[in-house]
Amino acid sequence: MCTASLTILLSLSLSLSLSLSTSMGCCGQRMIMDAVAIGVALLAFVSVFTVMKLGSSIQSSLVGSASGCQFPAVFNFGDSNSDTGAGSTTLRLVPPPNGQTFFGKPSGRFSDGRLIIDFIAEKLGLPYLSAYLDSMGTNFRHGANFAVGGATIKPEPAMNPIHLSLQLYQFEQFKSRAIELYNQGNKLYAMSLPRPEWFSKALYTTDIGQNDLHYGFLTLTEEQVKASIPGLIDLFALAIEKLYQEGARAFWIHNTGPIGCLPFFVINNPPKTGNADPNGCIESYNVVAQEFNKQLKDRVTQLRNKFQDALLVYVDIYKAKYSLISEPKQHGFVNPLGFCCGHHKDSSLKCWDDAEVNGTKVYGASCSNPSEYISWDEIHYTEAANYWISNRILDGSLSDPQVLLTEACL
Repeated sequence: MCTASLTILLSLSLSLSLSLSTSMGCCGQRMIMDAVAIGVALLAFVSVFTVMKLGSSIQSSLVGSASGCQFPAVFNFGDSNSDTGAGSTTLRLVPPPNGQTFFGKPSGRFSDGRLIIDFIAEKLGLPYLSAYLDSMGTNFRHGANFAVGGATIKPEPAMNPIHLSLQLYQFEQFKSRAIELYNQGNKLYAMSLPRPEWFSKALYTTDIGQNDLHYGFLTLTEEQVKASIPGLIDLFALAIEKLYQEGARAFWIHNTGPIGCLPFFVINNPPKTGNADPNGCIESYNVVAQEFNKQLKDRVTQLRNKFQDALLVYVDIYKAKYSLISEPKQHGFVNPLGFCCGHHKDSSLKCWDDAEVNGTKVYGASCSNPSEYISWDEIHYTEAANYWISNRILDGSLSDPQVLLTEACL
């Protein structure tokens, strides 16, 4: 019975007691007062129980789903597919119309709205991850995002210098400093930093490798790109081992998507005769991506056997994305190889560019219906596509082992 109901009953009891006390002797009045006292005690007990239950509910909402795993934090590593503001803060501001669909303004994300990492946070009942490199208005209580646009697994002079191993170094510094500050007992630090014990209970997510292949296709032959994959996988595995040594035990590892279907390549380097798949994608590029994924999956299996007290979940992002590209109309999308932002209203600006015309800053123009496009710009996906893909991967059907995100704990 809820507190409100007991309050009503107690009020009725008090009213009845007052009425009866006028017609009964002292003994009767004593009996009535005893009954009232019991009612008050019962109300107090239920009130305390209700407050305790509410507190428990609030705590559950802060640290994850009430059922299954309750990850207190998420630490993410990757590129622009999961960058929530690092690139925009440190390299170049992500301009409008990025962010227009969900945030109503640029949010540091290369999309019109949320990314897959945002939907992962939502699923776990956690706040969206703040970019580690963003110093303004950030809160790292429930994790941090070390991903940055343009990042690669292997350091490349022409790419973003914040490659995967540097992201790992930043995490190590963050963890060490966070524990030091938290243990000082300062309330401000306690509210904005993870508890020291949360680092071993957190979920560690990765989504990286696309830029290594992208850069390779621009500078090497396809055979050379394929030959570079073992080295990339070695570096990635080393990063996972370092995270394990830092106490990480739950990993959610995305493979790379069908790079041969990105509008950037399909438009700028159309597939030659015999090299187009049924969807119009560059088939040979996707074959290289699939080889990367095969070697990644094999290495994750080896790491799983090596670290038997950890859970390493390999997530087939490629299959989810290619499935959407293959059947767009069935899921409410239009041209699967087209894109929304950067070429509308006679705009020659890319969606991540801006320019000044007659003293006025202008940006790449957006289409009027981004929710019907898979690709937001030439490289990144729309919020609608990210949402659809997230629903496909979070149920565990595309994971090895097949496990729900909310059950991805030991």
